[in-house]
Amino acid sequence: MTELESLYKMYFKDVYLYIMSISKDQHIAEDITAETFIKAIKSIHTFKGKCDIRVWLCQIAKNEYYSYLRKEKKTIAMETMPVSKSGISLERLMISRERAFKIHKILHRLREPYKEVFYLRVYGELSFKEIGDIFEKTENWACVTYHRGRKKIQEKMEELK
Repeated sequence: MTELESLYKMYFKDVYLYIMSISKDQHIAEDITAETFIKAIKSIHTFKGKCDIRVWLCQIAKNEYYSYLRKEKKTIAMETMPVSKSGISLERLMISRERAFKIHKILHRLREPYKEVFYLRVYGELSFKEIGDIFEKTENWACVTYHRGRKKIQEKMEELK
């Protein structure tokens, strides 16, 4: 078995379940997972090993899914967006396309691991324990990192008002 086949067999289920949790569609999850591994194989030379390979693959999968959504002009379900202490929910802020773009811009500029943890929690609907497992950290670490990331996003949104 080649190294690439081994990689595929080892991480297929993780990537598939991640995309399935975001898309809620088996066929889309299958297609995106396949595209993810094709892209990963083509760019394996860029993997520097600074994070777990599972995280790298899920990042590729997430980007492939968002590309799919843009092509299909579908929107992401926002019912899982958290509410800030001020009572302003991020989902209300995302109602307009302009504000949605601003939030995505903030997310794009958010430092790691905050960005990835936020995406996994909100869009991937993963538990803090699952996120901790992906990063090989504790559940508490994932929870604290998520809340810090969310606070950074809310602060940036307040600045844009």
